This record gives sequence, structure tokens and C-alpha cells, in this order.
Amino acid sequence: MPKIKFFNHKNILLNKNDIHAKKGESILNIALKNNIFIEHACEKSCSCSTCHCIVIKGYNSLSKKKEEEDDILDKAWGLEPNSRLSCQAKLGSKNVKIKIPLYNNHQNNK
Repeated sequence: MPKIKFFNHKNILLNKNDIHAKKGESILNIALKNNIFIEHACEKSCSCSTCHCIVIKGYNSLSKKKEEEDDILDKAWGLEPNSRLSCQAKLGSKNVKIKIPLYNNHQNNK
């Protein structure tokens, strides 16, 4: 069972270390199940970029990025080469580390 670790723009999200998740589960669903709020204005339909995240570790273990996701990611603020939409990126069998960008982090600093 892979583990996922979430970071906000500066630090690891305290009390959210090494979350065990099922292979094939989206990063967004894992976050939401663990009370880590990631904005998702389009309700997981891959039509906005609000759930943008940056994969620090384990990028190649995630599901392949489709052209539709690439098109939407082009609109994301703070885009990096290892960016993904958390609603579309699904876990593989390896552990991953995810950074939640600053603009999407207001809920996580509480």
C-alpha cells in the first residue's frame, strides 16, 4: 500500500505524515478523506486548474497524464514540470510526496 505525504508551500502538513492510500486513488480524494482541503472548483471533472499540485517525489509512479489534463494545467498558476491536477493523478505502487501551492493553501494553514 503506497504512502503519500503532503506539504504546504513551506512545511509539511503537521499530523498528516505518511498517509496510507490505495493504488488507483486520486491525490485529491486522498487529501479530502484526510481533512486536507485542496480547492477543486470543477468538482473533479478536469475542467479547471484549482486542484493543481506539485509532485516532489514519485511522479513516474502516478497514472499517465492525458492531453486533456495537460491543456488544463497550462492555465495553472505556478506551473512546474512536475505539476499535476490532483483530481486526475492516481497513485501507483510507490510512495509520493505532494506540495500544495501557496494559492491553494489558505485552508491548510489553520
